[in-house]
Amino acid sequence: MMQVATSRAWLRRNLFADAFSSATTLVLLAAALYLLPGLIDWLLLQAVFKADAAACQAVNHAGACWGVVAEKYRFILFGRYPYAEQWRPLLATALLLLVIGAGGMRLLARGPLLAACALSLPAFIALMGGGHFGLSQVGSDQWGGLPLTLLLAATGMLLALPLAILVALGRQSDLPLLRAVCLMYVELVRGVPLISVLFLASFLFPIILPQGLSIDVLLRVQAGIVLFAAAYLSETIRGGLQAVPVGQRDAAAALGLRRWQAMRWIILPQALRAVIPSIMNSAVSIFKDTSLVTVVSLYELTGSLSLALAGDAEWRSFHLEGYIFIGLIYWVGCYSMSRFSANLEHDSKLPQE
Repeated sequence: MMQVATSRAWLRRNLFADAFSSATTLVLLAAALYLLPGLIDWLLLQAVFKADAAACQAVNHAGACWGVVAEKYRFILFGRYPYAEQWRPLLATALLLLVIGAGGMRLLARGPLLAACALSLPAFIALMGGGHFGLSQVGSDQWGGLPLTLLLAATGMLLALPLAILVALGRQSDLPLLRAVCLMYVELVRGVPLISVLFLASFLFPIILPQGLSIDVLLRVQAGIVLFAAAYLSETIRGGLQAVPVGQRDAAAALGLRRWQAMRWIILPQALRAVIPSIMNSAVSIFKDTSLVTVVSLYELTGSLSLALAGDAEWRSFHLEGYIFIGLIYWVGCYSMSRFSANLEHDSKLPQE
């Protein structure tokens, strides 16, 4: 009886709190009852799960052709990476996800976690690139799929956050020239879309380099993502710094702390704690925006799917199922980050007086 009463209370509080909430709940329920049977029929009941192009053609889109995923999943996940060496991106991806998961679930203390993060990216690049320890060398132009997406997103966030902190502090500096430089950087980068930054990094930057000097396109694109993300993150952090009460600075001064000591131990931790949701929102955006690197011929998840289907007439018409598969990967990644953000925000809350 207690469970029934609790369920009724939850329903009343969350779904039927007032007339508008009740009407919205009923409309959504009616829409679900109308749409779900057909969706389930297309997704599961009439679907083809085996890698059989003839069976998929026979269904004629009356059911989903998951066979395209079964046939092309290695190309989607690893792109043009040599088939016989795909255990390397698999191992590199598992290693990076393991470190990220350990941090998200608080399985490691701060020191070991920082050490694991510092070692995981070089190990990732060593596995992907090869050229040592008996591994054949694979150029970055052959990297793709999920490993490339994770590399761009993880490295982008890892490098953008400290740069954003420095820019946010520079915006509050007493030095007019430093403030002007930081302001110019933020406004310039925020005034253009990411795709234009990627074009500049990929096509314009090599033109202005000295003759004979070249930088790998992946490195240039990664730098563009870092600079773009740092500009947005710096404004988020600057908002957090402004949200810290002035009394905190006065208290730090009364304790005899110097300005940078107060910033390091008192003000900056509170500012970062206050903007955890916004920082994680930027991380989610970086993770999804990596799909734009396809325009500069770096084939992450979505680009790998296009390559996988472009030259195969048998499977080309079943791109929708491929995009649903990729969308599921993105959703899992974004949902995991949102749960990590919620846990981090909950753990970082100070006791209320």
